[in-house]
Amino acid sequence: MPASRYRGRMNGPLDTGSPARDGFAMPAEWAPHARTWMCWPCRPEAWGSAEAMLRAKQVTGRIARAISTFEPVTMAARHEDAAEAKLATGGKAHIFETPLDDSWARDTGPTFLRGPAGGRGAVQWQFNGWGGKYESFANDAGLASRIAREADVRLYDASLVCEGGAIHTDGEGTLLATEQCLFHAGRNPGLTKDEVEQRLLRFTGARKVIWLGKGFSDIETDGHVDNIACFVAPGRVLVGVPSSPSLPDAKPVKEAIRRLREARDAEGRALEVIEIVQPRRVRFDWRGRILQASYVNYYLANGGIVMPAFDDPHDEKAQAVLADCFPGRDILQIEVLDLVQGGGGIHCITQQEPAAP
Repeated sequence: MPASRYRGRMNGPLDTGSPARDGFAMPAEWAPHARTWMCWPCRPEAWGSAEAMLRAKQVTGRIARAISTFEPVTMAARHEDAAEAKLATGGKAHIFETPLDDSWARDTGPTFLRGPAGGRGAVQWQFNGWGGKYESFANDAGLASRIAREADVRLYDASLVCEGGAIHTDGEGTLLATEQCLFHAGRNPGLTKDEVEQRLLRFTGARKVIWLGKGFSDIETDGHVDNIACFVAPGRVLVGVPSSPSLPDAKPVKEAIRRLREARDAEGRALEVIEIVQPRRVRFDWRGRILQASYVNYYLANGGIVMPAFDDPHDEKAQAVLADCFPGRDILQIEVLDLVQGGGGIHCITQQEPAAP
């Protein structure tokens, strides 16, 4: 385990113990939130140019304002970007000044936990720039510590390279993840599959991992599950299905669906698979890669959903699917093509902090 790197309001070193042992577990995303954490874009390399990043900032501001209609938003931003972030969010977000390398709060922020008697905790995963794809990531590697201190929660130091977008939970002991991501050579090359799985369970408090395979076209994150599938309730999984069987993701998604239908969750339940058809139009990002436009990459806020639109004929149909999955929630749909050019969507730039009891 790495040596302690952080001392904060917990009045002690960063905890290298076991959340599962201490009764902590990762709650479902539909559990009540205290607030949403986001990060202000600051790496032009992700979008290819400062002009493209500016367009992504505008989308980020719109998403923050939309979420703020449901719950408080805290936007992490570098000191030199704080005024810009405050202006773009229309004063709807609290600005948390802190060093940053990039803007994906889901991946570099803490994975929050709930513990005994309603206590709260968090995990700081080992972060290495998505398997070494970026050279500068030291600020992001310590972001979870700084957010946990601001949120005043107990922080655990995980002995696993992982990102928040690589895992999803039903809040009742089951995780979804892809083998492509967590067994990638750049992340955990010295660990066996069983060792990776045991560390996931140890630090999330889950009891079972359902592995969704490999072969997905997303090489920026190596197949983060939050672009592929997510729980919408215990026993119910939403899966993004390519609009054509000729697309590169059609085969791995078909395999993921097969695995889900054959699996049982931590409670022994069979899983209902709900299919949501991905955008019909196939686009490419500034690098020439297939644009990772996914309707699964949405954010659940208190009483609402902030979901993507892609200027696509399937946008309205996707909204209807989510409305059926989450009856009674208000849905705000935001055009995110400029954001997704950087490699992630609405879920990727957000991280929920669970409400205190």
